[in-house]
Amino acid sequence: MNTERKAALILVATTLLAAFGWIFSKEAIQGLPPFGFIGLRFLIASLCLLPLCFKDLLRAKWKDIGAAALVGCLLAGSLMNWIHAISISDTLGEGAFIISLSMLIVPIVAWALFREKPKRIFWFSMPIAMAGLAFLSLSGGWQQSSSQFWFMGCAAMLALHFNVNSKFSQKLPVLLLTCIQLFVTGCLTLTLSYFTEQFPETVSASIWGWFALSTLLATSLRYVMQTMGQKGLTPGNAALIMLLEPLWTVILSILWYGEVLSTSKVVGCSLILLSLILYRTDGRLLPRKRLT
Repeated sequence: MNTERKAALILVATTLLAAFGWIFSKEAIQGLPPFGFIGLRFLIASLCLLPLCFKDLLRAKWKDIGAAALVGCLLAGSLMNWIHAISISDTLGEGAFIISLSMLIVPIVAWALFREKPKRIFWFSMPIAMAGLAFLSLSGGWQQSSSQFWFMGCAAMLALHFNVNSKFSQKLPVLLLTCIQLFVTGCLTLTLSYFTEQFPETVSASIWGWFALSTLLATSLRYVMQTMGQKGLTPGNAALIMLLEPLWTVILSILWYGEVLSTSKVVGCSLILLSLILYRTDGRLLPRKRLT
């Protein structure tokens, strides 16, 4: 098996792990406070990654570590939105597709912050994505749930994190950068949990089991595998494979929770997926020359 094919398989497995992370998280917060769960999960995950990047940490400059920590605050904000949305939502698949829109929000944020104009294909993809969001809200009439707004808030903050992360945190190795940001996320969300949540006196073994799966598999192992897979593929190919995550999440949500997707929601998810594929491929699916 050549290196590129192996990297592709690793990324496919990564998307499946990420999708399982939605299930693990949903189950874990049945017995743990949402923010407390995220805080513990990411703090422990960062400590699991620390041995892999400890030497890089010793060589890193404090200025670069501080920049990575500040960017980690944005990641923490997006995950606070995400876990709150999960805690009040019964439709994980829908949420996964909404969050996947973060990659279409990235060009808007880059334009606003850094005056980087979006590619032409963006203006073709965005209306399709907006139509998809509209269909997600149609189910025998116009219906919007509060979880959709929180998922959109997560997508917006992820887009902001993506832009700032790429601009100000390029001087650190990937694993060290990930470790620092996971650590900051854990500390901030645990602080929020301390002031807003009450930790239960007893937590069942099954809940801790879901917590362990979420921390070790869906966070630590997932980020390591994603780093390994991205090294062997071009950014474009890697990005296309990562689009599998919302598809896996829908399938798992149907199998695990019996989630029912109405026709309008199937159409909405399909339109969002189409818009992302068009954007990721620079419009090569269109019957005309590449749009850039």
